[in-house]
This record gives sequence, C-alpha cells and structure tokens, in this order.
Amino acid sequence: MDYDRQTMSRSQADVAQYDVGLRQYMLGVYNQMVGALALTGVVAYATTLLAVQDGQLTGLGQALYLSPLKWVVMLAPLGMVFLLSARAPHMSLPAARLSFYVFAGLMGLSLSSIFLVFTGESIVRVFFITSAAFAGLSLYGYTTKKDLSGLGSFAIMGVIGVFIASLVNLFLASTMLQFIISVVGVIAFAALTAYDTQRIKEMYNEIDSTDIAGKKAILGALSLYLNFINMFVLLLQLFGNRE
Repeated sequence: MDYDRQTMSRSQADVAQYDVGLRQYMLGVYNQMVGALALTGVVAYATTLLAVQDGQLTGLGQALYLSPLKWVVMLAPLGMVFLLSARAPHMSLPAARLSFYVFAGLMGLSLSSIFLVFTGESIVRVFFITSAAFAGLSLYGYTTKKDLSGLGSFAIMGVIGVFIASLVNLFLASTMLQFIISVVGVIAFAALTAYDTQRIKEMYNEIDSTDIAGKKAILGALSLYLNFINMFVLLLQLFGNRE
C-alpha cells in the first residue's frame, strides 16, 4: 500500500512538473509573438509619421510608396520569413531571435501604408477583433484533445489558394474576387491558428536541448505572428473604413 502511494505521489509530481514546464514554454512563445507584434506596430506608426506631414507625402513617403522601392519594402518581409524558416535551426539562439525581430521591423515598414488607407479608429477596432478571435482560436488549439492535423492540411491548402488568387487579382483588380479572397483567407488563417497552437504544444513533448527548444519556440512564435498579421490585414480589408 505504501509503495502504491509513493508511486502515485511520484506520478502526480511528474505531471505537475510537466504542466509547469509546458506553461512556461508556451508563455515564452506568446511573449515573443506579442513582442514582435508590438515592434511591428511601432515601426508602422513611426514610419507613417515620417512619411506624411501636413497631409502630404514627404521625400521618404514618396520613396516608400510611389517609387520602385515600394516593391522592395513589400517583398523584403516575404524573403526574410523564408530565410528565417530555413536558417533558424542552424543559427545560434540569439541570432535567431534577433532575425525574428528584424523581420517584425521589416513587416512594420511594409504595413505602414495601412495608416494612409484606413482610419485610425477602424485599425484599432479591427485589431481588437483580431486579438479576441486569435485568443479564442489559440485557446481551443491548446485545450482540445482532438487531432487538428486534418484541419491544418485544409488551412494550408486554403492559404495557398488565397496566395495564388491574390497574384491573379493584381492584374484583374476585381472587387468581388478581393472580397472572396479576404473571406476565405480569414477562415484559413483562423483554422491555421488553432492547428499551429496544437503543433507548437506538441513540440514540447520532444526531448531537445535548451538551445534547440529555444529556436523551436522562436519558429512557433513566427507561425502565430504570421497568422495574426494575416488575419488582421484580411479583416481590415473586410471591415476597415477607408480614408
């Protein structure tokens, strides 16, 4: 009897230790994601202040939004995210973390134009809508016992479809197609948020060194960050009030 009690007590202690470790790991992922979002917002807003004065574009604004440099600004985050995803496992932990925040800064530069297109009130409103939706979806992914791998496959196919349709719409400039892209995109990234949260949680079960676990946390934060940003932009296109 005493042996059974000791075994049960040891088992409960192991479970409690596991839960504490998992919470700390996920908290680290979310902290890095929120930090990156904050940096993106600050860079975007500061860039707008420098690019527009008295209702007119400054030299910086004309370079960022009217010259061929705008394509570099738009595509730099895309190139950076591919580079970070491929190279992060081979970087040192500080270098991987620094690269993540550099990417977040570049994304802020790229997204600064939304302050020229949409009203500040609608940007704030959509941001809180996105935050609430993201929190609920991520909580579902964290707590559900259901395997979400099928949902993840559906979401990834949806994202690929949205990307291809967006490229096509660059030439068609169809308002209806853009509406469909936004709706499908929101659904796809919503599903991806729940799936990615579950996937990141399951990564904790793998036995890794501190360095590898830290880099996996950064890549997890990157995945959730991208889901949030894309949901925010797509919801802004649906519900934002234009200037």
